[in-house]
Amino acid sequence: MSEKQCTIKKAVSLTGVGLHTGKKVTITFNPAPVNHWYKFQRTDIEGHPIVEADADLVVDTSRGTTLEKNGVRIYTMEHVLAALRGLEIDNCLIQVDAPEMPIMDGSSIKFIEALEAAEKVEQDADREYFELKENLTYEDPVKQVEMLAVKQDTFRATVMVDYNSEVLGTQHASMYSLKEFKNEIAKCRTFVFLRELEMLLQHNLIKGGDLDNAIVLVDSELPKEKLDHLRKVFHKENVEVKGRGVLNNTKLHYYNEPARHKLLDIVGDLALVGRPLKIHVLAARPGHAGNVEFAKKIKELIKKEKKEGNIPKIDLSAPPMFNIQDIMKILPHRQPMLLIDKIMDLGPEHVVGVKNVTLNEEFFKGHFPDEPVMPGVMLIEAMAQTGGILVLKTVPDPENYQTYFMKIDGVKFKQKVIPGDTIVFCLDLLSPIRRGLCHMKGVAYVNNKPVMEAEMLAHIEKVRNIDKKVPEPQNA
Repeated sequence: MSEKQCTIKKAVSLTGVGLHTGKKVTITFNPAPVNHWYKFQRTDIEGHPIVEADADLVVDTSRGTTLEKNGVRIYTMEHVLAALRGLEIDNCLIQVDAPEMPIMDGSSIKFIEALEAAEKVEQDADREYFELKENLTYEDPVKQVEMLAVKQDTFRATVMVDYNSEVLGTQHASMYSLKEFKNEIAKCRTFVFLRELEMLLQHNLIKGGDLDNAIVLVDSELPKEKLDHLRKVFHKENVEVKGRGVLNNTKLHYYNEPARHKLLDIVGDLALVGRPLKIHVLAARPGHAGNVEFAKKIKELIKKEKKEGNIPKIDLSAPPMFNIQDIMKILPHRQPMLLIDKIMDLGPEHVVGVKNVTLNEEFFKGHFPDEPVMPGVMLIEAMAQTGGILVLKTVPDPENYQTYFMKIDGVKFKQKVIPGDTIVFCLDLLSPIRRGLCHMKGVAYVNNKPVMEAEMLAHIEKVRNIDKKVPEPQNA
């Protein structure tokens, strides 16, 4: 049973500050139509420009994931996207009145609560999942990042973090499906080492940082003067290291909360693929840069599969729907101008024909005889004859009709066709046949690679005495 796409029933807003800019920001989640996915809209800029949640628009991953389109940026949006994916909401317009998403408590839980208040609703369209056919890998040897995706019937993630720190140690976290995200992953906060925190402060970053929206890990003893400095920076009366290397009185939600937060980031960053995923991601020492590169690899795989998916899967060894004798009963063409050997598939709006190219073709005698190449006009003619079968099979007595091609547009030749090639012609109607006019588009393939394409407009006309009729020059 197919799953339906989902959006939210009503708009909902919440306000916070950006982690690095320190700017106050209000974020509003809005319902969106089917196949919309996630888009951010800057309401503080004239024209309210939109930036899609797309891995190809990522311009920075140094301290979060940043999108940019036409000079408009969206900063640190991974926790927002993680909440949407975690609740399996497929379509949402996210409006913000500042460049950076609010950090809230450093996790996704506040966004989860807001989205639940907006009420998730089903839409009248099926979800289109991406499913792996073979393993996909990514590696960054410098950062020691390794990522692997394997086939799975749901979205699953397994994470290992190890930063050569005695405080953090080696941690693992797993999520067996997105159903676990809300209760097991969503409230896990971002973490930072104190040495990194000091560097960020020196560079005037984390203006919106607070000891309540991040876990600060301390892997060396802090002198009193440094603690006093942190008290001033974070406006806290008491700053101390409590427990195993955790700054202030922060109580971890889980012993492996840092690893779970890395898993949260993976969920958010992989939303940039643009569709729901059925994969199992295994990641060692992941970060935003690796997550985004992995998302780009998945996107490229989707593009490749989509392109290959348009190639007809024809079993050339199967019995044809029409053999050469059947074709000659429909088309008036004869050797050497009959250029289709068999019809493999025929429906109300499509046809698939096959031509086996041999050196015995008449045109090879004069067309590059020392390096035989099938003339482009013959490819067009063969495609037209294939389309002629589609057109003539719409009438009960095709032997009494003739097909005349009136117009050919968008012809492209992409690869040579030579003796020994088997050409598969696939044509589809671009509009219903009306008043004898048929508009179709065709693509010719050899070894599953397109070699030629064209759009054709044909007219069918009844001929009472076809033997005495003088064929017109454009007759196909």
